[in-house]
Amino acid sequence: MQMKSLPENERPVEKVWTGGIGNLSNAELLALVLHTGMRNKSAIGLAGDVLAAFPEGLGELASCCPEDLARIDGIGKTKAAALLAACELGKRISASPAAQRISIEKPGDIARMFMEDMRYAKKEYFKSVLVNSKGGILSIDDISVGELSSAPVHPREVYHMAVRKSAAAVIFVHNHPSGDPSPSREDEVTTRRLVQGGELLGIRVLDHIVIGDGRYASMRELGLID
Repeated sequence: MQMKSLPENERPVEKVWTGGIGNLSNAELLALVLHTGMRNKSAIGLAGDVLAAFPEGLGELASCCPEDLARIDGIGKTKAAALLAACELGKRISASPAAQRISIEKPGDIARMFMEDMRYAKKEYFKSVLVNSKGGILSIDDISVGELSSAPVHPREVYHMAVRKSAAAVIFVHNHPSGDPSPSREDEVTTRRLVQGGELLGIRVLDHIVIGDGRYASMRELGLID
């Protein structure tokens, strides 16, 4: 059934205006992103095919590549790009609240900032969160990108921006593509080196958060940072 053939109060666009976007199903949300279907299949039907191709849920869709989507009949380059754009916007919105409104009181606050952006990454990303003397976030900087299980990090690269921006402290964040946030031996060694480098510069390392799939580990909570 084409969407125009549906009763008006069942069409996704009308439902947004009458009941709010939160009342739409996943298929209806994807149908709005896709905008059109294909011959003999509505946008909602095509959205259903997309969801069926990723049985583990929207998280799997968020981590796929364009080639994965292009294997679905009816999904060409434009529709694949639109779906990935919607996923990326969701990640960025989740990860980028206004810095001046962020209150960092515990490791979980930082973990929530990065979880949706990093939990599905297939490579290891290392980031730094620069903090001023009042505890406000100055910036979030990308330090390095590694292969499946490592992101090379050197204190010189890490503290370059911290010194330039007169940061009083720093929080390090990186992800484990395996989904297990338990710090590796290499993570522990790298963290000690970074703490020592910060001490020389007068920049305190508040924590090092490892992001897994829906879980995180805080090196400070684990006693790996004094």
